[in-house]
Amino acid sequence: MVDEATKKSLAQIPLLKTKAGPRDGELWVTRLKEEYQALIKYVQNNKDSDNDWFRLESNKEGTRWFGKCWYVHELLKYEFDLEFDIPITYPTTAPELALPELDGKTAKMYRGGKICLTDHFKPLWARNVPKFGIAHALSLGLGPWLAVEVPDLIQKQIITHKSEQAEK
Repeated sequence: MVDEATKKSLAQIPLLKTKAGPRDGELWVTRLKEEYQALIKYVQNNKDSDNDWFRLESNKEGTRWFGKCWYVHELLKYEFDLEFDIPITYPTTAPELALPELDGKTAKMYRGGKICLTDHFKPLWARNVPKFGIAHALSLGLGPWLAVEVPDLIQKQIITHKSEQAEK
């Protein structure tokens, strides 16, 4: 199911220990620290392997996340806004990652630009609670989704590169 490169990348992301969500007070603060440590490690690993593909930040409470993600196709960078909220039942429930500007452009997406991860990612997440966190959702969810969907959307001319848009 998962290729060797993904397994290697995943193995380098620290697993989380604290099973806590936004309503769990100090336990949430502990979980949030673990989340940030895993994200920092994942970003550093990506940069070390020349695979930098997202920027992410959160509100003060760590309940709302936003940033940018991108996919390079035929040497052109396609960039998208990324946003998601941490569910109240987190980490039992995975976050729903959204790319709002792609809303309605692919069948593998729900209203609001939330990417479809039900078939492959959600069962994997469920088996790994509370060890998986935001970095794992990006690595096993958003990354593979972008790799499949963006080239397809480009080929179907549903999305175009910003340089092509400027020419029109």
